[in-house]
Amino acid sequence: MKILALEFSSPQRSVAVLRRDELHESHSLPGESGTCNARPSEITETGIGAMRALGMVEDVLRDAKLEREEIECLVVGLGPGSYTGIRATIALMQGWQLAREIKLLGISSVECLAAQAQANGLFGRVNIVVDAQRNEFYLAAYEISADNNQETEALKIVSLMEIKAREQRGEILIGPEVTRWFPKGHVLFPSAVMLATLALSRTDFVRGEKLEPIYLREISFVKAPPSRIL
Repeated sequence: MKILALEFSSPQRSVAVLRRDELHESHSLPGESGTCNARPSEITETGIGAMRALGMVEDVLRDAKLEREEIECLVVGLGPGSYTGIRATIALMQGWQLAREIKLLGISSVECLAAQAQANGLFGRVNIVVDAQRNEFYLAAYEISADNNQETEALKIVSLMEIKAREQRGEILIGPEVTRWFPKGHVLFPSAVMLATLALSRTDFVRGEKLEPIYLREISFVKAPPSRIL
């Protein structure tokens, strides 16, 4: 299967292609024994201006020597994180499926980070920390070992003091910008390559209209007052 993954939930945006075929380089799924024949191609960009999703898709397909018509599955990181970045990639995937019937899959960017922590050998109780603005943070906790990756605390929004208390207890903190607030943390960005790798073992494909960003706050709208004739 040829998979195209987009991860735009953090300041480091990435697009990757992963294909399972007769290539020589092997790539193991996190937490699983054995290997599959797969080789990733990835393009990353960092910064506020790194929002050229279509351009990055074209770059990574060119690097992988694939045409758009050859892609069989699209995967997107659902966050939490940059609401604008996540919405942009979801819209791209929805449009792609409208134009061409294709499998779609959304994966939590926190799940992606947990898998990356495992691949990087960050074992023990691992707290994944993502900026939620308003001096608050998205937090999920995992128990990670070489052969196990288990969520122990579901994703929630917590205060700065809650994360500081965990840092003082010596718990592992990881996240895209975690050292801005917690110097002992480990900076780790969710990766499109890891999203694609996780997708190799998934079958929970969805229609484009079912893809929604992970956003724990209730969305509220303030109705503008009626216009006045002066």
